[in-house]
Amino acid sequence: MAVLVGLAGPAHAQASGEASGEEDLGFVDHKLALQVSDRDEAAMRAALDIAANVSRDYSEKAEGVAIEIVVYGPGLDMLRPDRSPVLERLEAFSQSMPNVRFAACGNTLDTLETKEGRRPAIVPYARVVQAGVAELIRLHEDGYAIVKP
Repeated sequence: MAVLVGLAGPAHAQASGEASGEEDLGFVDHKLALQVSDRDEAAMRAALDIAANVSRDYSEKAEGVAIEIVVYGPGLDMLRPDRSPVLERLEAFSQSMPNVRFAACGNTLDTLETKEGRRPAIVPYARVVQAGVAELIRLHEDGYAIVKP
């Protein structure tokens, strides 16, 4: 996997904690949102493969691309350190691909907190949004292409 430092600049720093998604993306030529809503390792890996391939493709063309991986429902296991089958790969993304961000659904976290008796931990480089589907709608309205692997 190529290291793609600088593609998205500081506006896409993983640990920014900006839940609003209101960063300045004026330098970005392309926008992609990937939906992960199934507890399916293959789907999780496919989303990461797509993010890496799209990033590499546009990098080779000297074009910027912002990628949001929006995770909700059973797919939230992908972002849980205690359950994620792709944790090592997520950590590699957080360190080498600043143009890829992860968004966790707050509604799903609330539901899991009620069900499990405590709020589950998620990876520190994921931001929490109010609702995963509403985030996908917002991203679509902001010009992102939405893909569900």
